[in-house]
Amino acid sequence: MSSDDSHAAHDTRAPGVDGETLRVALFSGNYNYVMDGPVRALNKLVAHLERRRHDVLVFAPTSKISYLDHAGELISLPSTAAPRRPEYRIGLGLHGEAKKRLQAFAPNLIHISAPDLGGLGALNFARKNNIPAVASFHTRFDTYPRYYGMAWAEGLLTKYMKYFYNRCVHVYPPSQSMADELLAEGIGKEMRLWTRGVDSEQFNPAKRDLAWRQSVNIADDDIAVLFVGRLVLEKGIDHFASAVTAAREHVPALRPLVVGAGPELEHFRSVSPDAVFIGHQEGDELARAYASGDVFFNPSITETFGQVTLEAMASGLPSLCANAAGSLSLVDHDTTGFIAEARVDAFTEKLIELARSRELRVRMGAAARAKALTFSWETILDDLITNYREAIAQYNGAGRNETQRQTYSAAA
Repeated sequence: MSSDDSHAAHDTRAPGVDGETLRVALFSGNYNYVMDGPVRALNKLVAHLERRRHDVLVFAPTSKISYLDHAGELISLPSTAAPRRPEYRIGLGLHGEAKKRLQAFAPNLIHISAPDLGGLGALNFARKNNIPAVASFHTRFDTYPRYYGMAWAEGLLTKYMKYFYNRCVHVYPPSQSMADELLAEGIGKEMRLWTRGVDSEQFNPAKRDLAWRQSVNIADDDIAVLFVGRLVLEKGIDHFASAVTAAREHVPALRPLVVGAGPELEHFRSVSPDAVFIGHQEGDELARAYASGDVFFNPSITETFGQVTLEAMASGLPSLCANAAGSLSLVDHDTTGFIAEARVDAFTEKLIELARSRELRVRMGAAARAKALTFSWETILDDLITNYREAIAQYNGAGRNETQRQTYSAAA
């Protein structure tokens, strides 16, 4: 039993979460059909709410293929395949049987995790029925068009996101840097942090396995540069491939190790022919892959938190990440890793520096592990429950305790 799950064995209540039973309707664009960081976080949340004896009903698009045994009861929303990304689905609104189930459930809070038409339907339902709505912020969807030849659409999406999130009582970004960025752009009015936790027993340097490395053709003296995530353009796979290729001209021992699956697999293979691709990994196999790497490289600028970065840190790896919200709140530059501008030359320079010094990698990896140990799911999810209660009180005109919460407002 992991440290994150041990609480379920004895259903005690943590301070600050007692009181009226919550009835939370959670709306998501993806809850079980494609595995990613937001899906893991949302399933953790639902399981935790149920352990705390709150009622939860999840509404999301569904697919014929499910990649996990999801937490809680899931109601399917009408949806269609996303353009250019058919593995994802776009909710088409709140209609028919799903709307009837929501009405019968009678939530006292609606939590929306995606600003699609399903989320918009939930937001409109909340306003019509005098129910507080909150939203968690997982992805800068408005940056996606730049990767697919539609940069003209970015401004329109940003304008829509302002309209959507400004109608919510709270917005829950996963990092302070993301909160600051959203407030600067006028997206959302009141921010409360909902960070992420990590199972530090599962993701652990002790899982390093040299025999496994050899089995996937990574030699003991190779320096494995790890990529973990969906193989899609917006994860920065072109920058990853170009920077590692350029750095190998100076340090030939560098070897890219790619963990994940996605529609751009063949493209990634073509631009990184020397990489080891091991596909999607879960559980102990994923933990082994992390710990068996030497450097973690996350070039994405679309992350709002970077769960994969936190897992790599817990596994004792130094990180090289793009100078973007999310990574800025995880990686301490020059201490647990490096933050670099999202350019191939900047990434290459830092990869070479890490590759040339084993002492630097070891020192940064130890510091990264120490920082990761401070991210506890139990505390983080109880804090979110407290924010739920404050959103309800705030919506109903009651006061809130400013001294107990980390609040980011436009006046800050």
